Amino acid sequence: MSLPLETPHALRGHGVGLRPRHFARYLEAAPRVDFVEAITENYLSPGGRPGLVLERVRCDLPVALHGVSLSIGGTDPLSLPYLDAVAALARRIEPAVISDHLCWGTHGGRWVHDLWPLPYTEEALAHVVERVKVVQDRLGRRLLLENVSSYVAFRASTLTEWEFLSEVARRADCGILLDVNNVVVSARNHGFDPFVFIAGLPVDRVKQLHLAGHSDHGTYLLDSHDHPVPEPVWALYRAVLRRFGEVPSLVEWDDHIPELEVLVGERDRAAAIAAEERRPTMGAQGAQPARLERRAS
Repeated sequence: MSLPLETPHALRGHGVGLRPRHFARYLEAAPRVDFVEAITENYLSPGGRPGLVLERVRCDLPVALHGVSLSIGGTDPLSLPYLDAVAALARRIEPAVISDHLCWGTHGGRWVHDLWPLPYTEEALAHVVERVKVVQDRLGRRLLLENVSSYVAFRASTLTEWEFLSEVARRADCGILLDVNNVVVSARNHGFDPFVFIAGLPVDRVKQLHLAGHSDHGTYLLDSHDHPVPEPVWALYRAVLRRFGEVPSLVEWDDHIPELEVLVGERDRAAAIAAEERRPTMGAQGAQPARLERRAS
């Protein structure tokens, strides 16, 4: 069965995350953004203030749903009640896309409240692909999977992260949510070239981007999502635009959340960079991606 990757309410342009601190502002008027992204789990129960705000926002702007609880790489059975709740929310909101993380976070019926990386092996690949197919059939639409930041790696891995992510997307016929910050963080922590990661992904599968900040602890980077987008992430974002075209981009800020104007300012910088990098041949509509230029990060 062929499933839609996007609804008629497709994402365009540059957006921000919908966070409770800004609910009152959204009820006053929609901010100057192209779309918002809502954390799926915060809106699964109909009613209440979060649901009211989301429904009000959806009247003005396209919405992306971004989950954190799927545990697509876990060995516990997929939670069908959870998937049914996500499907019901999607029917209410009609989101442009539904996404989650390529990771695992459950074991023995317990949720660890973290996004742990997978071993990049053929066995894990086959396991994830089958679970993605189940999820997509249950939701009635294709899923976007996001690369996570990581701090440990499995000795058993036989594939690179970008090879694994690309193969999941190809074999499961799903999309990719490329988190540019997470590439920078993992590249520093594991010693690989972030530009090689970008070059290894299929152009036609990357359907959304995340931009965020991190903390530099000297020997490693921490994906804290509590800072403005740093320069190494902006530099890689330029390379991403050259390869994939102007993919819908979202600024995430999850801790020490600033005033909405600050968040919109980060969104505006992303839009300005996209305008600078825009070329007539960009995009996946039959155009050849530009050669990536290595920059210091």
